[in-house]
Amino acid sequence: MIPELEGPRLPPASGRPRALVVFLHGYGADGNDLIELGVQWRALMPDAAFVAPHAPERCAMAPMGRQWFSLTMRDPAERWTGVCQARPALDAFLDAELARFDLDDGALALVGFSQGTMMALHCGLRRPRAPAAILGFSGALAGAERLGEASARDATGAPPPILLIHGDRDDVLPVSSMFAAANALADANLPCQFHVSYGLGHGIDETGLVAGGLFLARALGRRAGAPT
Repeated sequence: MIPELEGPRLPPASGRPRALVVFLHGYGADGNDLIELGVQWRALMPDAAFVAPHAPERCAMAPMGRQWFSLTMRDPAERWTGVCQARPALDAFLDAELARFDLDDGALALVGFSQGTMMALHCGLRRPRAPAAILGFSGALAGAERLGEASARDATGAPPPILLIHGDRDDVLPVSSMFAAANALADANLPCQFHVSYGLGHGIDETGLVAGGLFLARALGRRAGAPT
């Protein structure tokens, strides 16, 4: 059985959904951890609906939180195994949410934090059609050697735009994780932008919040054919 995901939502400020932004939280958190980003970004994307699903599993290390997959740090392949196991539930959720608003992947943006960034990259790059954007905060790429499977493209044959944002003082996932991901994506002809937030640990600062919001607004505007 594929678990059914649910989480907090924010309706479009305009009242008419033309885009969908999905937040994927980190290990030990839940959807409530990121949905407030939607409040900050509503003015930039008034036609976007925001949703932040809770990951499918209870977190062993933080019982009040959730996890997309377990992390023991004992198995070097566990990130790849984990994203593969969690992907069907996330894909089913994305399909249902897009159908709810009568949208397609071209109006979808995935925003991840930490473990959620791993899920955003893994799932977003393998959707039947490329999402409008993938934004990852403080994360990493699982299965860099398997990017040949990352076949998601838009109607013009282009891969989804990607922006990775990371703090240079991150002691959970070091900033080198971001550079490794960017290099692997570029090697697979999946170029991405990146931004380093100096002095920031494992989190999101005001600069990253602004950069991420503008990136999403431009990407969703382009896919919708709106002026940018």
